[in-house]
Amino acid sequence: MSVTRRLLLAACVAIVLAPTAHADDALDLRLRHLESGLRCLVCQNQTLAESDADLAADLRREVRELALAGRSDDEIRHYLVARYGDFVLYDPPLKPVTWLLWFGPFALLAVGAAAWVAVGRNRRRSRPDGAAEFEAEARRLLRAGATAPAEAGSGDAARKPLDA
Repeated sequence: MSVTRRLLLAACVAIVLAPTAHADDALDLRLRHLESGLRCLVCQNQTLAESDADLAADLRREVRELALAGRSDDEIRHYLVARYGDFVLYDPPLKPVTWLLWFGPFALLAVGAAAWVAVGRNRRRSRPDGAAEFEAEARRLLRAGATAPAEAGSGDAARKPLDA
């Protein structure tokens, strides 16, 4: 076979396969976009596109089969939600069933802040009645101990200033 015929045959094959390659790239891009909005049911922290779990691979295969069957992205999402619940969506919709998912962290933060404020107020109020007198007596004893001469061998020798 001559070089010209080989080049002509290669060009024909490239022309025939070009739309298929382009269609596969478009399908792969569509699937990647769709899988990035779905949660891995095993990992729960990763999207379906990121996960290496066996179940994630099965779900990716199922999503591909649904897409090849002609289903739209919304139809695929609705099918998976009907089968696995709203949890399969990485960004679940805001509805009464998912309020805890959306507002739970903020509610916990508010409860923690309220507890912190309550404990702080309680500490300020819980000073004993004789606290002021106790502090005054402690200061008086400290001053009296600093001026009194130390007893021999008591271990409580009066300290002299360093600069003296």
